Amino acid sequence: MTDGPDEDERQLAAAARAGGRAAFDQLVRREKRPLYRFVRRYVGNADDAYDIVQDTFVSAWLALERYDSRQPFAFWLRAIALNKCRDHGRRQAVRRRFLTLFSLAPEALDEELLSEPELSGVADERRLRRLDQAIAALPRQYKEPLLLTLVSGLTQQQAARELGVSIKAVEMRMRRARERLRESLGSAADVE
Repeated sequence: MTDGPDEDERQLAAAARAGGRAAFDQLVRREKRPLYRFVRRYVGNADDAYDIVQDTFVSAWLALERYDSRQPFAFWLRAIALNKCRDHGRRQAVRRRFLTLFSLAPEALDEELLSEPELSGVADERRLRRLDQAIAALPRQYKEPLLLTLVSGLTQQQAARELGVSIKAVEMRMRRARERLRESLGSAADVE
């Protein structure tokens, strides 16, 4: 990953900022898959991830005048998506607390929120779903550096800059994230 946008991205971003829908659509096509992977791993649910990604693109379109063209467009989109994921997590926590007050089992709610239709019964798909859910369950301070580096491909230095923490903090949080994932999944092979 480069530190700044390439010339083609700069031109597309400038055209999008000037109201060019086609240019924005091209930027979206470039970034939708990596952004979706990042969000899905963050929230642990395909449907929620899809909604968050769509919301991210709408918010980006509406806020294009605030895009700093010295930064990669993906960096800016990921920051928006990260905030949307955090908002989603807060809403889910409030929902669980609310339902708990009314004596509904939070485990039943979690199962409903995290359930997905059976894909094909293949072991790899089940393992991926377990991994997604385990990552989504990580505390924010561990989940974010892990996803930024392993899923989005940022260096630890870039992740530290995006999160506003030191590189050492990123290293430590990633180590703890991996430890928790190993405990949760019972296998280091699923984490690497």
